[in-house]
Amino acid sequence: METMNKNLINNYRMGGYLLIAIGLINLRYQTGHSNVVGHSLIVIVPGALLLSFTWISSLSKVLELRLTKVLALGLGLALVGFAIFN
Repeated sequence: METMNKNLINNYRMGGYLLIAIGLINLRYQTGHSNVVGHSLIVIVPGALLLSFTWISSLSKVLELRLTKVLALGLGLALVGFAIFN
């Protein structure tokens, strides 16, 4: 059971890192567009929050709930899509 929880938390951490990286890449490659900082922060901030939640023990327990897993996956995919198609 403990291994499954560590794997789950590691998956959340990788998702957080992914969102931060995509947001920073988006910021770099769309420097000429208007409101690029705002669009990039829409992706970076949730990634940073997700990453920080994995290090706080009381919040990491919430990440183990099924509803949280579904919401995090849906929001993560939506943010990746937003960053790619924006």
